[in-house]
Amino acid sequence: MSSLNFDLPPDVILPVDRIDVRLDTGVHPFERDHAQAIEENWQRETARNPALFNGTVVLLSSLAYRGGKLSGTCHPVRFATFMHWRNNRETPGTAHAFAHAMLVSGDGALVAIRMGSHTVSAGRVYFAAGSFEPSDFFDGIVDIDYNMIREVREETGLDLGRAARGQRCHVLATQGGIVIFRRYRMAEPAETIVALIEEHVSKETEPEISGPVVIRSADDLPDGLMPHMLPLVQWHFANPDSG
Repeated sequence: MSSLNFDLPPDVILPVDRIDVRLDTGVHPFERDHAQAIEENWQRETARNPALFNGTVVLLSSLAYRGGKLSGTCHPVRFATFMHWRNNRETPGTAHAFAHAMLVSGDGALVAIRMGSHTVSAGRVYFAAGSFEPSDFFDGIVDIDYNMIREVREETGLDLGRAARGQRCHVLATQGGIVIFRRYRMAEPAETIVALIEEHVSKETEPEISGPVVIRSADDLPDGLMPHMLPLVQWHFANPDSG
């Protein structure tokens, strides 16, 4: 990362044995320093997509990787602030992190999702995920697996408590954000998992996703795959039995 507040090598998947990312409830400098621009951008965004909700997410102000430990600080911000940051990703001292539960089926496929047409990432494909929220922090420290379990349940209806959790997380820092991920292995074949997700989506009034997407190899890439997903998919199929 380019900012002195962030110390992770870019575009390298690294093993993570401990995560100590803390929530500072003070105002993020980005939100403080760009208040007018944030509001003006939000007006444009909601004019294009009235379904957007100005809830609370978090943005990082620092993050570092040392000896398998990921440590950093983040602040609660309005979703409007995140949307403005999204258009200004090179702003020093600010970054976005999110967690991916890498869902592996019993027959070795990856099961991702395609986002719904009314969402910010309409049509894009990635593992079920969402930004960290203050509710994902316990005693001030983020619980990555709690976030993963919550997001997967909300978007797909699947209960990751039934899945075998990988031994460790991994992290990948890209220009688009910082993704922390862990494998979750389910016993069912991909077709069964797809049917369960489709049943969940069919019962939702306003589902976040349009449906599941199965990836069976590093050469089996769907349209709309988010750029950060390619190295994750390649890593999984190159190391199918690790962690």
